[in-house]
Amino acid sequence: MSDIIQLLPDHIANQIAAGEVVQRPASVVKELLENSIDAGAKTVRLIIKDAGKTLIQVVDDGIGMSETDARMCFERHATSKIRKAEDLFLIRTMGFRGEAMASIAAVAHVEMRTKKHHEELGTRIVIEGSRVSTQEPCQTAAGTSIAVKNLFFNIPARRNFLKSNAVEMRHIIDEFQRVALTHPSIFFTLHHNNEKLFHLPKTNLRQRIVGILGSKTNEKLIPISEETDIIKITGFIGKPEFAKKTRGEQFFFVNDRFIRSNYLHHAVMNAYEELLAAKQYPLYAIFFDLDPAKIDVNVHPTKQEIKFEDERLVYNYLRVTVKHALAQNSITPTLDFDVETSISQHFDSKKDQKTEESSSLDSDFGRIESRIGQDNRPKEQKQSNSSSYSGGGYSGGGYKSKKSELEVSNLNNWEKLYEGLQKSPPSSELEFVENEEEELNETFTSKLSKRDSISSDPQIIKNEEEARKPYQLHNQYIISPIKSGFMLIDQHIAHIRIRYEQYLQFFGELQASTQKLLFPQTLELSTNDSQLVKEILPELNVLGLDIKEFGNQTFVIHGLPPQLGSADPQTLLEQIVEQYKNNLEIKLTLQDNLARTFAFHSAVKRGKSLTQIEMKQLIDELFACEVPYRAPNGQRTFITLKFDELAKKFAQ
Repeated sequence: MSDIIQLLPDHIANQIAAGEVVQRPASVVKELLENSIDAGAKTVRLIIKDAGKTLIQVVDDGIGMSETDARMCFERHATSKIRKAEDLFLIRTMGFRGEAMASIAAVAHVEMRTKKHHEELGTRIVIEGSRVSTQEPCQTAAGTSIAVKNLFFNIPARRNFLKSNAVEMRHIIDEFQRVALTHPSIFFTLHHNNEKLFHLPKTNLRQRIVGILGSKTNEKLIPISEETDIIKITGFIGKPEFAKKTRGEQFFFVNDRFIRSNYLHHAVMNAYEELLAAKQYPLYAIFFDLDPAKIDVNVHPTKQEIKFEDERLVYNYLRVTVKHALAQNSITPTLDFDVETSISQHFDSKKDQKTEESSSLDSDFGRIESRIGQDNRPKEQKQSNSSSYSGGGYSGGGYKSKKSELEVSNLNNWEKLYEGLQKSPPSSELEFVENEEEELNETFTSKLSKRDSISSDPQIIKNEEEARKPYQLHNQYIISPIKSGFMLIDQHIAHIRIRYEQYLQFFGELQASTQKLLFPQTLELSTNDSQLVKEILPELNVLGLDIKEFGNQTFVIHGLPPQLGSADPQTLLEQIVEQYKNNLEIKLTLQDNLARTFAFHSAVKRGKSLTQIEMKQLIDELFACEVPYRAPNGQRTFITLKFDELAKKFAQ
């Protein structure tokens, strides 16, 4: 019998390795930029065409390579970073595995020009699918220029799996930002389709963060610093009031290497406890400097995962450092009755069973209520603070005025101050007990009267109607009796489905009419966000949002659809961008994205008490939807429990 195990050819082995190292154009960008950093470059230029599908070129002024090194760098496991196994635990360079260049050359056309500073001529090498087609001397500038063209030309299936240009470019910008953040002393530029997106001169860390994330970032930053014999932690964190509902501006760097760590993220979020509402994420760029022998970076080919010798110690150091920075900037909660507004809102939400804070767009959505037939509140209530109305959108009663946030915060502080001094239960508790006894007595009385009455008594009919009324459970779920049992409806998820279909119909009827603003407003976005807005700008204009590009990541908002009334244009556009980023991967239409944005932010929140009229209206509107069973994100809106299922549970 012949042997069946054989050694794979190098070009096949390289393609297999490329499956892990080169997942998309952003992977190539990461590897090439890291090689430039390791080469000691002081200037790095990144040139992209068609989101990296056509061209990815990195030009640096590093030390360059000799003719032999230029050819050797495309071999598997060829590296200048390590010599023996022990070096794996002393790594301070970005790369070390010796797989990147071989993997890239296996799935693309690669042209490299490189020259050392003291040499007169450089070397030009052209490789197509791991095969060297040209190697010759050439005239070139000192340093290295690598152009990667036609990525995945020999693997059509992989190329077909690439996302749209907007998605791929977003990933490229993410990788570029991570490298640029860790090296503020290096000059970086990024061009996409002959348009300059980034121009980052040599500077300090704070200015580099501002240059990448936008000029408005400067006011959001809080410096952190802690140094011990074991670890050094530096960087910046964001003020709580600027936290966003989407992640993307969170960075961890260990010895100048970007890493992902849910464990360390939890430490930061723990430090922000009592300062952020649910599902909000602060900005942070945190750098760890520690002995390479105490970490293991050789976990994954992308080198974005890491193992610490003592993770718990790093966790505690990080949490304490962030807490200390927040305290030094007078942001941590105290008994100060003039507590910051964002904190008092959080305390109020904790008191109301951690109810989500109303979105800043709630006032905007209220303007649309008349368009979709949902807002019948008096004018005075519409103008009240958004915290007194959580965007439920129901007609009927139930809208009660609330004390100001400052008054509620002060009252809470006084109650905490004198907590435990009362010897007897408060009058409100006594009234609750008395009311409960009265209700029990009324219940027994009504049952006795029902037993003694005749079946034609109108009271019986009234009681039966009462039994069919919906009930609210923990201000989160609605119980609605049905013939075979009962339905349990999630009020928040169900209202998202209702709102989604209403807004989808609303945008579908929109005829590109625009109401001009008296004073146009400008909005400056980060480079990443501005690229997304440019991508969807034509569709936004079709929907009646008159937005023009002003240059340098700045947009001018001239008008909005009349149905949006006097909605805050800047907040509206920011929320559209955030929602659009969340749904980029699933390729939704812009109208669908807008409908989801408004639905999620305007739906009635969990924890809000609803009246009988409001609950009945929600149920009626839910089952008038085309798809009443699930929300746009796939969550179920209700479940049903039948009597026979309940009987089986009691029989167990």
